[in-house]
Amino acid sequence: MPVQKITPFLWFDGKAEEAANFYAAIFSDSKIVSVTRSGPEGTAMSVVFQLEGQEFYALNGGPHFTFSPAISFFVSCETQPEVDALWDKLSAGGEKQRCGWLKDKYGVSWQVVPKALGRMLQDKDPVRSQRVMQAMMQMNKLDIAGLQRAYGQA
Repeated sequence: MPVQKITPFLWFDGKAEEAANFYAAIFSDSKIVSVTRSGPEGTAMSVVFQLEGQEFYALNGGPHFTFSPAISFFVSCETQPEVDALWDKLSAGGEKQRCGWLKDKYGVSWQVVPKALGRMLQDKDPVRSQRVMQAMMQMNKLDIAGLQRAYGQA
């Protein structure tokens, strides 16, 4: 496997290892790669982990910086059960938001999105794609059947 050139770097306030374990338990093909410990208690200073083969670096950098929805992780899903499962697990203890967005219990923003949405929004018929956009704007967790109904309206 080639070395990943760009790695998302996440700054936590003491919960880097906990967050990495939380994410690795949610996504398949995920693991903790390494933990660098420091101090007499052996507290995690940094954690390298992989989610679906994508490497991430987490640092316990302190309270100086927090997460913002200006940066989020976009998760493409094939099926409604996959959307449902990821939405429920990632939002546990966090905040469910509109249009497939959520903030997890660590403050990290995610977008849990069915691949079908992109196809419908890119339709050459602007009326169809606008109906799908309007339907999406009314949803928190995205519902493929509801989006398809809006797409197929005559």
